[in-house]
Amino acid sequence: MNEVSSQLCTAFAGTRQIASGGLRQVASKAQESINSDNSAQVLIFDDISSEVIDVDLRGTPGDLSQRLAEMETHAGGDREPAAAGEGARKPGRPRLGVVAREVTLLPRHWDWLATQPGGASVALRKLVEQARRANQGKDRLRVAQESAYRFISAMAGNEPGFEEATRAFFAGDRERFEMLVELWPIDVGNHAKNLAGRAFERAVTEPKA
Repeated sequence: MNEVSSQLCTAFAGTRQIASGGLRQVASKAQESINSDNSAQVLIFDDISSEVIDVDLRGTPGDLSQRLAEMETHAGGDREPAAAGEGARKPGRPRLGVVAREVTLLPRHWDWLATQPGGASVALRKLVEQARRANQGKDRLRVAQESAYRFISAMAGNEPGFEEATRAFFAGDRERFEMLVELWPIDVGNHAKNLAGRAFERAVTEPKA
């Protein structure tokens, strides 16, 4: 399935949540909202990252459908650049998606890598995989925290108790955070609590350093 077609998101018109689900469905509702009220300020947030999804909502439903189809085409065409000289395949084992890019290290790092079985590339791949496994929990916590903070900054930065709520969030004080969020518009507060809940849950399972 195409990444754009399967992308889950949530749209707000001002502080009111107007749609949640797949991008096509949500963008259609967002367009309806704008067409019924030209002054409406509509934002569509990715449900995972809370990044704002830039969709041109002008025109007719047909215009919107065409733009979304173009987004899907472009997303499907995004690929890693091929390594130099990769066009002419040579005999031997397949590359298995390996991408050649520049890595800058100190001389002592290169000296150590040169002594490792399989050479520098194999050693670096092993180190990256080890780091990924070791930091998986922390990475998920960081992503969840960044997503929640990104949303509340965009939608509640001027709301009462924002600064205190932010401090409580990063301090892991779920009770105080949710108490302060009750002061915000209900849809914004509910979405903020849902996003923050992911971070609080991950923080509980992640051992302290």
